[in-house]
Parts: sequence; C-alpha cells; structure tokens
Amino acid sequence: MASGIKDKVAIIGMGCSKFGERWDAGAPALMREAFDEALADAGIERGAIEAAWFGCCFDAVNVGNSAIPASTALRLDGIPVTRLENMCATGTETLRAAAYAVASGAVDIALAIGAEKLKDTGYGGLPQPFKGTFNDMWLPINSAPAGFAQLADGYRTKYGIGKDDLKRAMAHVSWKSHQNGALSPKAHLQKEVSMEAILGAPMIADPLGLYDCCGVSDGAACAIVTTPEIAHMLGKKDLVTIKAIQLSISSGVESTMSGWDGSFVPNTRKAAGRAYVEAGIDDPRKQLDLIEVHDCFSITELVTMEDLYLSKDGEAVADILDGFYDREGGGVPCQVDGGLKCFGHPIGASGLRMTYEVYNQLLGRAGARQLDAPSLGLTHNLGGVPFQGIAAVSVLGLK
Repeated sequence: MASGIKDKVAIIGMGCSKFGERWDAGAPALMREAFDEALADAGIERGAIEAAWFGCCFDAVNVGNSAIPASTALRLDGIPVTRLENMCATGTETLRAAAYAVASGAVDIALAIGAEKLKDTGYGGLPQPFKGTFNDMWLPINSAPAGFAQLADGYRTKYGIGKDDLKRAMAHVSWKSHQNGALSPKAHLQKEVSMEAILGAPMIADPLGLYDCCGVSDGAACAIVTTPEIAHMLGKKDLVTIKAIQLSISSGVESTMSGWDGSFVPNTRKAAGRAYVEAGIDDPRKQLDLIEVHDCFSITELVTMEDLYLSKDGEAVADILDGFYDREGGGVPCQVDGGLKCFGHPIGASGLRMTYEVYNQLLGRAGARQLDAPSLGLTHNLGGVPFQGIAAVSVLGLK
C-alpha cells in the first residue's frame, strides 16, 4: 500500500532570481541566477546532481520545447534533464518529479528548476484578438480576470455576502500582500499601497479592480533535493523535509454538470485533503505556521482559505478582515513575501518561488519578514480557470 513521501526527501538548497521586468537577462541568465544561489546553499558541486526537471509553461519564444536550454545554461553535462509543463502548477510539478526520483531511490540528488520570460513574449493576461497570443489560442472568448470574477459572483451569491463587504475583504488581501512585498528584495513590486488606492482603482472585471490582479513578470527559482541521510552526511543540521506533494486535475465535470455552484475550487479541496493525510495534519488552522497560495487574484486567495480548510465555508471574509492571515498578529500568515500579487507570475517559477519563501522562513533566513519560529508551511498552486484546472498543494516542515 502506498505510504507517500513524508520525510523521505530533504531540500538542501534553494535559489530565486529577482522577479520583475527583467529586460537585462534572458531565460538562461535567470536560471543561472537561481541555480548559483541554490548550489551555494546546498554546498555541493554541480556534478553531484544526478537528474533535473525544468519547468516552463509556454515560453517557446525564449526557451523552446526541450530541456536542452536548461541543460546548456546550467552546464548539466550528460545527466537526464526533462522539460515539463502543467499550467500554473508547473513549478510545483518539477519539485514533485525531483522529490519522487529521490524518494524512489532512483537518484541521490536531484534538481527542480522553473523559469519564465513572459515580458519578452508580450503576454499580458488579456485576450488580444488575432494577435496569436496564448490566451487567444486557448481561451479566445475568455480571460483570467473574467473567469475569476465569476468565482467572486458565485461565492458572494452562495453565502449572501454584500458586494461592498466582499470588496473590502479582497482589498485587505491586496493591502496585506503589498505590506509584505515591500519587505521582499526579490519581489517585482516593493511598495506599500493604501486601502483607499486599492478600493478606488480602475475596474478590470467586476468586482476585480487593478489591485486585485497580479502582474506579469520574469523570474526563475529552483530547489536541490536529496535524502535526509545524505543531507546529514553533507553537514546539514536543520533539515527542511517534504511532508506531502499532491496534485488534483479537473476531468471537466465542473463545467458540464450542475453539481458545482461556482463558489469554490473542487480540485484545491481534493489536493489539500490528500496532502493533509500524507503529511499527518489533522487541523491545518492550528498546525500550519504559514502559507503561500496562488493569489493570481484577490478573490482566489479568499476562496482558497476555505478550500484549504483554514476558514469555514462562508467565513473567509470575516477571517481576512479580522487579520487572521496577516503577517503581524495573524493565526496563519499568508503571502509573507507578497505572493503573486507582488512577485508577479512567471508561470514556471511561481511554485518554486513559494517553496523558496517557506524554506527560508523555516530556516530563519527571511530577514525583515521573518516569522517567530515557524515549523510547518504550505504552498498552493492553481492553474487554468476555476471550473476546469489544476491544483497543487505541498507541505514542508522541519525535521
């Protein structure tokens, strides 16, 4: 019977590039920026890495469809390197592949790396008819803001929440992220924003205003993993181990059946439930010390608090406004580094960037953002649209 990978894999090194409009660097340079930091953190030679997985969503302009650019950029001579893509869960998917390889005993040390140069592709997240962009080909009559605006309407309708109350809670989500992002040197946006500015911003897709939407950016992040035994042999004392990695992908039934009311994301609930079982978590609201979630839009973070079983159904608005997810004084701080809202969303890198923050928090390395002695953290990715997509949930902790 399957036993999962809890505590079978340790992260011994992580790296993250500066996120933003990186006109100064191509995708290979961003990969090297993250990789060099991870290699130094791990304290190993490049030749110790036995296999690697490279994640990139749709950046064919800068990287191409094979793993060769990653192998070349990082000088991974002669080892197996695999390129993969799984929408916005791509970064977490690379970590899952590397972790499973180590847990299975296939390799001793593996690399997971994700990168994306969205600015160079001209991708803006909105449809541009006949321009040949990703959205035009994949969702020609839809957009990400429109899809998640529908999630807001479904949620508000189900629980009878006033539109102004929902907008205030969404504004608090964005305000919180900007407060935290101002303390993150590697974030794209490092400026606090007032509640008044957020509430008065131009509308993108009602009820989502400008500050309810994350931006488009370039970036890379990576992780080096091995067994706890090898990590100890390398002189690592405080180990961050993987407690769980779970994925759930839609079969499409949400968009074709009447059983889904549009107020939540079924796949997040499925992935979270399995991750908690694998990690041995009975009460995530009490046991988790911090979380990094897929806040592509403020409403997404709000709904995710319920989908992760942290807030009861219909109560996320109250929890958010009460400061339960704030960095200072919150019960479970969320987006301690500013999240997608401040880093942007270079798709292949985002899941690993979240892992990077949790990893550094657990090791007490987060500088001005550092929480008080966290020991267990969670990351969450959401790809596609609420009614047909992907959810990935990872749990990391000290051993």
